[in-house]
Formats: sequence, C-alpha cells, structure tokens
Amino acid sequence: MRIIFMGTPEFAVPPLRALLRAGHEVAAVFTRPDRPKGRRMAVTPPPVKVLAQAAGIPVFQPVTFRGGAAAAQIAALRPDLIVVAAYGRILPKAVLEIPRFGCINVHASLLPKYRGASPIQAALLNGEAVTGVTAMQMSEGLDTGDILMSESTPVGPEENAQELTGRLSRLGAGLLVRTLEALRAGTLHPVPQNDAESCYAPMLTKKMSPVDWNLPAGKIHDRVRGLYPWPGASTVCRRRHLKILRSRVAADHEGPAGSAFSPDGRFLVCCGGGTALELLTVQPEGGKKMSGADFLRGHPVDGILLT
Repeated sequence: MRIIFMGTPEFAVPPLRALLRAGHEVAAVFTRPDRPKGRRMAVTPPPVKVLAQAAGIPVFQPVTFRGGAAAAQIAALRPDLIVVAAYGRILPKAVLEIPRFGCINVHASLLPKYRGASPIQAALLNGEAVTGVTAMQMSEGLDTGDILMSESTPVGPEENAQELTGRLSRLGAGLLVRTLEALRAGTLHPVPQNDAESCYAPMLTKKMSPVDWNLPAGKIHDRVRGLYPWPGASTVCRRRHLKILRSRVAADHEGPAGSAFSPDGRFLVCCGGGTALELLTVQPEGGKKMSGADFLRGHPVDGILLT
C-alpha cells in the first residue's frame, strides 16, 4: 500500500519507523511547521521530520488545511491510506475521503475513553491503573471513528507522563503494523464506539500546575506524574515557586494541609485526609532540579506551610 504518514512529536516516531521496517511504502510525511524551542528559541524541526528526512521521504508542513492546497497535495500523491499518530491537526472531510482505505489513527488511550488532545496525561491525572492504545478508522468527529484494534497495558504506580508516552508509542507502533497486516488480509472487523462511555482529555495549560494540598496525597501524586514534564506540578515555598518533578505517597500523617516536615532527611508534606506526600525530586525557581533531600540541606522546611 502507498501510505502518507502524518505525525509531529516524539510519540509519532516509533510508528513511522515501524512502517518503514515493515516494508511499507511511505510516499510522504506531513508534519507541523518547525517551531522555536528552548531558551534560545532556536527554530527546530519536529522529530518526525528529522526521521523522514533521514529516510529520504518527502516532507510537507502545511500551516493549515483551509483553502484546499494541502488537500490537493495529498490527492496528487495518490495514497491508498493515510496513517495518523499525534499529528496535532483535525483532518477535514475532503482529506479523509481521498485514500481508498481512508485514514487510520493511532490514539494513546483505550477508546472511547479519553478522546482529545492529552489522553496519556488524563489517564494519569485520573489515577487509571490500566490504559493502552487504539487503532481507529478516522471520521469527522474528534476520535469518534470505529475501533479497528486496541491493546491495553498496566500503568506503573510511579510512572509519569513522559515515561508512559514512550511505552505507549512503542505499543502503538506494534499495533499499527498488525492493523495494516489485517487490513491487507481483509480480516479487520471495525467496532463502533459507545459514545455513552466516552470522555474527553482537554489540552494541558499552565493553570493546572498549582497543587492543592487539601487533596489526598494519592490525587496530588497523580497530578505530579500526569503533568510531567509540562506544565509540571508546582507549589510555593518561602514565597518562591517550587516545581515538584517526582513524588511518592508516604505513610499517613496528621497535620495542616501543606505543612512540610523532614523526618530522616526526607521532604514530606501533609495533604488532605491525614495523608502525606514525599517530594523526591524538585526544582527551585531559577535553579536546577535536585532531590528532595538535597533541597532540604539549603532550605529547612519544618513548620513551613506550602501554598
């Protein structure tokens, strides 16, 4: 089959690499435009573009699908199938109808749960013990198309969004190859999604960062790992912002929510319901990331109220 691949971030790299290793013809790659990145705001190509160029695949980076120019480019490439993985754009009907086998999306959740922009983070924020990936036939709705195949995986109790993204990307790559094998063999059996069981994963914003210490420690821990590395969970310690990069639920401890204490050199904070959270890795405002124990050496916290 002649395939157009659409994807942008690191999540989309293993699926594209899997297509190439499986011997599929990737006629072109569509990805988002290069963007400024880092403190120096250097214009940087998306990870998918880097792989595509190394493999000698033509790359297209349309700013928009309005006006029909991008759709015309796609039609001129005469694809049998479009494969999408974290592209970051909604494809219009005119594009969805171009390939004879339609468009298949690799989505990082067990649909119909967590449709939308940030399914991996949403699964962690909600404390899911199991998540997975879904290969779906794309439709005009947001992640509403028929399910072609899916695969589940347990979520580690201290696994963060960055780590889970890597695992689901690799899982999705394998699932994609199996889905295309079944498509070629004519053995796919699409299953409509049950909209009554659906929920959406909204885009992340910096407004999600501040920690509410009145919540139970487990909920805050889920927030820390779900928001890593961006936008990150944060609190205020001695009037300065402190990012919480890694945490662990500690033994229950009675005390005002947000009050810090340091038994045995550990950085612990009282949370709602008599629970406590250990801050394993933190990053002071304007500083480097460090262990909670290292932070305590220069910043005694006993009796301090984090807000």
